[in-house]
Amino acid sequence: MTLTRPALDPELRELLAGMALMSQLSAEVLVHLRQIPSTPVDTFLADRHVDRREVTVPAQDGTPIPLSVFTPAHPDRTDGAPCIYWMHGGGMLMGDRFSQIDIPLEWLEEFGAVVVTVDYRLAPEATGTALVDDCYQGLLWIAEHAVELGIDPTRIVVAGASAGGGLAAGVTLLARDLGTPAIAAQMLVCPMLDHRNTTTSSRQYSGEPGVWTREMNAFAWHAVLGDLTDDEVSAYVSPAVADDLSGLPTTYIDTGSAEVFRDEDTDYATRIWAAGGQAELHVWAGGFHGFDALYPQAKISATARRTRTDWLARTLQPHTRSRVALQQVGV
Repeated sequence: MTLTRPALDPELRELLAGMALMSQLSAEVLVHLRQIPSTPVDTFLADRHVDRREVTVPAQDGTPIPLSVFTPAHPDRTDGAPCIYWMHGGGMLMGDRFSQIDIPLEWLEEFGAVVVTVDYRLAPEATGTALVDDCYQGLLWIAEHAVELGIDPTRIVVAGASAGGGLAAGVTLLARDLGTPAIAAQMLVCPMLDHRNTTTSSRQYSGEPGVWTREMNAFAWHAVLGDLTDDEVSAYVSPAVADDLSGLPTTYIDTGSAEVFRDEDTDYATRIWAAGGQAELHVWAGGFHGFDALYPQAKISATARRTRTDWLARTLQPHTRSRVALQQVGV
């Protein structure tokens, strides 16, 4: 039974009316979706002064994992830039390292940040912890090459949207548990955090076509986890099952009131607070899954993006001030 749903933002509702929606995913549909060409990355770079570098890092099994590094072409700082490490969305089934790349590129322009994005392997070809391990290997590479990249290693922000937000959360848990590398903050945009798919918001967005439905979510999680029981699922893959959310870096989480992930995302923030951590949570009224990536021109999308940027500015600025203060006193 479909539960009553929160109303969509009026502007988003009009925009969404022109989009072909689905309620189910299948192996055949996935093949088709993967063949749809994405926006070329050069489109996002056309009006930006950005240098691009391509590298590969070995996964734990030796598979080469591509990384793209975007650096301001004319950096105006000498003290080390912040780094945004970006994990793309796509249900862990589709997409590539350039998906939603316009989001972190805004922070390259705003903060002079170095943006690194990772082509982690996708399910069902890769399963279990392979995806999050791929992302973690990329993070290790960034930390190890911080000087070469002009990065301040104390200002690495792990970020991602949807499935990428879930992977960012998993990478952050993994880095905490292994004790390296240091992460200054995590930015989780409508993150996919809970394989159990049983929340009220999950049940609300079931039985009808949508941007991302409960049925699509179930298909994606099964592609990643197969027939593992709940007790066998790693918290690095499904961060909502982590017993302990203490010791995490400051966290930003946002979601829409009208989407599958609303309740698992708000619960994750609540549990970080309960563990004594710091999190900022925004639930955008009338926002459906990925609204600001799909329709950045909408007023609510512009507000959501600006709010994330403002949070990053507050998160990164105290460090900058402390460095300047130390320089002024000759330390």
